Amino acid sequence: MTETDDGGARLCPLDQDGRPAGPVLHEPSLAEAVRTRPEVERWVWRSTAEIYRPLLGVGVPVERCYDVQAAEALLIGHEQGQSGQAHSLAAAWARLHNLPVPPDAPARAAQTQPSLFDSGPVPLPPGTDEFDALLEVYADQLARTAKTENPERMRLLLAAESAGMLVATEMSRAGIPWRADVHRELLDKLLGERFPGGLEPRRMAELADEVSHAFGAGVRVRPDLPNDIIRAFARTGISLSSTRKWELQQIDHPAVAPLLAYKSLYRLYTAHGWSWLEQWVHGGRFRPEYLPGATVSGRWTTNGGGALQIPKVIRQAIRADPGWRLVVADADQMEPRVLAAISRDPGLMQVAGRDEDLYAALAESVFGGDRAQAKIALLGAIYGQTSGDARTHMAELRRRYPAAMAYVDDAARAGEEGRLVRTWLGRTCPPASVASPDPSHEEEQLGEYGNTSATRARGRFTRNFVVQGSAADWALLLLAGVRHAMTRAGLRAELVFFQHDEVIVHCPAEEAATVAEMIATAAQNAGRIAFGPTPVRFPFTTAVVQCYWDAK
Repeated sequence: MTETDDGGARLCPLDQDGRPAGPVLHEPSLAEAVRTRPEVERWVWRSTAEIYRPLLGVGVPVERCYDVQAAEALLIGHEQGQSGQAHSLAAAWARLHNLPVPPDAPARAAQTQPSLFDSGPVPLPPGTDEFDALLEVYADQLARTAKTENPERMRLLLAAESAGMLVATEMSRAGIPWRADVHRELLDKLLGERFPGGLEPRRMAELADEVSHAFGAGVRVRPDLPNDIIRAFARTGISLSSTRKWELQQIDHPAVAPLLAYKSLYRLYTAHGWSWLEQWVHGGRFRPEYLPGATVSGRWTTNGGGALQIPKVIRQAIRADPGWRLVVADADQMEPRVLAAISRDPGLMQVAGRDEDLYAALAESVFGGDRAQAKIALLGAIYGQTSGDARTHMAELRRRYPAAMAYVDDAARAGEEGRLVRTWLGRTCPPASVASPDPSHEEEQLGEYGNTSATRARGRFTRNFVVQGSAADWALLLLAGVRHAMTRAGLRAELVFFQHDEVIVHCPAEEAATVAEMIATAAQNAGRIAFGPTPVRFPFTTAVVQCYWDAK
């Protein structure tokens, strides 16, 4: 389906190969095209972000879609091992015709208020019909999918990514319920009163004075300037390489305590202070723009707003509407459970086949009941930690869970050798020689391939990628399952927040128990659909609360 210049829509049914299976139809609007065809199983369009947002604006939801741009990004990554390549409809059509590929449109600034003028899609060459281009690219993508290493898994990944696009658009429209008055009270309490002229609030100014006084009478130090701090400590004979918290905590000096307190308040003031509140919270809602699949591993980011870095203290402002509740669900030990499923390690699957704390179960069998050591060891294996306690326990993990350890070892080796590494469903991590414009900076700046430290760093990244990326793919299926269940049941509940392994649903109080059950069921179904039949369980810790702060 595509829009027409007059605001209408063109559409036609498709066969299993993506070819037209009926006449091209014209409707006066996109909304009318969708509203009058409830029997359609899946809508194919160029971009969910561009097309679904206006549909939601007039109250027309869609159950399933196929996002051509999202699919192109995944297929290009799989075929060419390149992340962040142009993936617009125009780019996909140009590749299909061996023409110069146009770059994607520049990332637009985050919008905190409705805009009268949204930038349009990347234009196709003059004389190229968009509807014909969409049909051609879609059919080609289906053919390319069939040629991938594991077509069924890739089809599932494409469907899951498109479902994530729908969820992200709906969450951005729904917004996180946010009490601006509570937020202001917190800022007033923590930061003190504001001064005119852009000066720091009272408590920060007091701490800045304490920092300066700690270095001696008449000394003036700017605690917001790292170089100022480093020079001030150098004058006292203390050498610092940075002003990071862990490094400052090793110093015995009277400036450290007020400096750390200042830095904490500075982050709050600049990232979620009064200016942020005025810019982002409107009508009792914080509406970030979620960007599914924006990182190499498939994890989501946001376009401004810092929705994925909300300080714990500010969570007190996230409160359900009167008569409603927040269902806050955290996946328990998600990545170790995913490792058990993708590695098919019998021993680890047995431990992960229970709803109880996986680390505690692992501790009982391997680490003498020491849960902390069990967690360090298993996460160390996933993240490639080779020092301290993690290294000490690695040999025992290799003996107990050889298939799981071999799985991440093989991924690390492939990364070190410059080979492609993929998640269980087929999301691809590019080789070190391919530059990636990934906005999350997930991957370290590794330098030229062949450098020993860079090679090892690359191995650590790919070791984690196969687990973290597969977990991100599983999470997409979880979201799709929760969304589908709530829609089918006719609930008023809304998904309002998602971050890696945490989901928040805002719902009437009487629906909360049902929603919690739906999340638990969707988690198990997602594991079965993503990884096939395994004994691995994916339990959630769920809290039904009025205030987000109370869930933690």
